[in-house]
Amino acid sequence: MFTIAALYHFTRFDDPASLRAPLQSACETLHITGSLLLAAEGINGTVAGSASNVATLLKTLRALPGCAALEHKESTATLPPFPRMKVKLKKEIVTMGKPDVNPQAQVGHYVDPAQWNELISAPDVAVIDTRNDYEVAIGSFEGAIDPQTRSFRDFPNWWEANKERFHNKRIAMFCTGGIRCEKSTTYLKSQGYSEVYHLEGGILKYLETVPEAASLWQGACFVFDERVAVDHDLQPAGYTQCHACRRPLTEADLTLASYRQGLSCRHCIGQLTSDQQARFAEREKQVQLAKARGDAHIGDAAREDQEKRKARKIAIKQAQSAQHKPQNDLSE
Repeated sequence: MFTIAALYHFTRFDDPASLRAPLQSACETLHITGSLLLAAEGINGTVAGSASNVATLLKTLRALPGCAALEHKESTATLPPFPRMKVKLKKEIVTMGKPDVNPQAQVGHYVDPAQWNELISAPDVAVIDTRNDYEVAIGSFEGAIDPQTRSFRDFPNWWEANKERFHNKRIAMFCTGGIRCEKSTTYLKSQGYSEVYHLEGGILKYLETVPEAASLWQGACFVFDERVAVDHDLQPAGYTQCHACRRPLTEADLTLASYRQGLSCRHCIGQLTSDQQARFAEREKQVQLAKARGDAHIGDAAREDQEKRKARKIAIKQAQSAQHKPQNDLSE
């Protein structure tokens, strides 16, 4: 069983680059997979491993400057949810394209998941889903507005074009884990809106907290790991993912002529460049070759298989070299 921890924390890192190598090393030592993003504004990521090792990593993260109050959300999976571990440096830990937006200075009103239903059911509240269109497509809160953005960068422009729709309305926003709302509510407050709220802990915390019988959530929640999407019990919801465009696919999608494993689906067919098509075709070829050999293609298992193949090649070369090496003259 794998424990999955989703986390983020806004703080000020004077030198985020200095944190990268130690965190990468700590994760590898603990056999943790997933990703962590570091920027001057803080840290964001999702990681997975054994329960004890994830707990150890979280202790390490909370020891970082300004991160003592870092919170996380947990779920579990029976299969490895990530292929490898990556610690990356970014300009923003969630990219809105508005570097002056600072959640540490001001942010919307946090709403506990237990109080969320009451808020979004009020007639003077407009509920906005701040996630991308492909995430919203498989699940959202009843009555929520879908901005149909393809990237979080598009949200400020969408708001500018639509803000008149929300005159005299209180605004309630939500996202997967809460981080995008930290910035979207801060952005609206910087535009002069005071009655701005967001779901504390995001959809994942809501699903963890609110009983399904009382829930206003409909559908599945997209997650950025091998589970693709989770149901109300935070278990895999039966979706797979197109390895070309990364969009979630149903079983019915897999039967369409547009679906070619590792190459295309109904969402991206005809939209890929020739270079992308060639790259995805080569990747799928390597995946199938690995399967034919009985090797893994991604993750720790793949690295172990690669090391074993390398060791075999070295052993063969050494044996061949020994066979052709002249024997020592014992009379010397």
